[in-house]
Amino acid sequence: MQNHFDVIVVGAGVLGTFHAYHAARLGKKVLLTEKDQYPTQATVRNFGQVVPSGMGSEWFNYGLKGIETYRQIQSEFDISIRNNGSVYIASDDNEVQLIHELKKVMDDRSYEAQLLSTNQCLEKWSALDPNYCKEALFFPQELSAEPETLIHRLLIYITQKFPQFTYHPSTTIIDCEVNGDHVNVVSHLKEKFTADHVIVCNGGEFKLLFGNFFKSSGIIISKLQMLRTRLMPQIDLEGNILTGLTIRRYESFQECPSYQLLSTPEHLTELKKWGIHVLFKKAIDGSIIIGDSHEYAEAHQTDDLGFSQNEYINQLMLNEAKRIVTFDVTQIAHSWSGFYPQHNEKDIVEMDIENRIHIRTAIGGKGMTTSAGYAEESVAKILKP
Repeated sequence: MQNHFDVIVVGAGVLGTFHAYHAARLGKKVLLTEKDQYPTQATVRNFGQVVPSGMGSEWFNYGLKGIETYRQIQSEFDISIRNNGSVYIASDDNEVQLIHELKKVMDDRSYEAQLLSTNQCLEKWSALDPNYCKEALFFPQELSAEPETLIHRLLIYITQKFPQFTYHPSTTIIDCEVNGDHVNVVSHLKEKFTADHVIVCNGGEFKLLFGNFFKSSGIIISKLQMLRTRLMPQIDLEGNILTGLTIRRYESFQECPSYQLLSTPEHLTELKKWGIHVLFKKAIDGSIIIGDSHEYAEAHQTDDLGFSQNEYINQLMLNEAKRIVTFDVTQIAHSWSGFYPQHNEKDIVEMDIENRIHIRTAIGGKGMTTSAGYAEESVAKILKP
């Protein structure tokens, strides 16, 4: 019985780890496996923003629950969560209209939001260019995290808090099959486990388990490019800084009345082509993260995206960044690519096999914000009597 678990979760990214966390909170014996030495994909290659304000109506509440969960864990154990808020900077009249409409939406939800003038923005974030910043919408309760730190600290926290939780990194699950009232699971080391339920949160890894399903699932992979400046501790740019291109992209704004009337100005056409919306976030070490872009491929053609950086895209992002802030954004220390799965017609891909194997993946770019809240509800449904 040592190798039997109530729940086995495959994949220790933020979505899988929170499924394991919520199962352990319910007193279940849980095994979490990760194919790599430690999580290396989308969970650690993102901005680390927890922004319910950017979520569509169906996912907004998951984001609220995520804030609550992050805060509770941070109060017990440092997982790098900081409460610096999020701000959307409007650069023209159309974007100003949208932030006013979103303010009304958030007022109706009793979610605190503050409209800021240009001067108020400059008082709070002196690095902003006053020629760009017309007005802004600020959400003071939203959070920042260090993506390269959070998941590792979260795994330590869960391991220490729940004696019935086991974490196996460097463990690739190669077989998973229902057998009567349990599931047989086999690793690449020929280790054998059984479980009442297996939850597969495999991110963009589609070659090892249920490959035929993923090939026809409609999942696509999004490749992002991000940059990090040299250390700039003197730059006043705390929190999640989201700009006009973000207002033109995020789901919450797409639900505003004026969004359907929005047109793309000539100077933003090439940026939109590459899925660029410029974000800034000051890391704990004083560097500034700048990004990001979006390129796409079908799940079974992920390799076509490559891992190299497209310098043309990086330059497009930096040129736009120069319009938004007054410091030298060309002082780049390094850049990297991130990859995450999403579905154009579904907010997340859910599939159950004989009510024992539960695939939960392709949460898209909202994983850091909503995984904690979504996973709590998902686990409750899976384990319901």
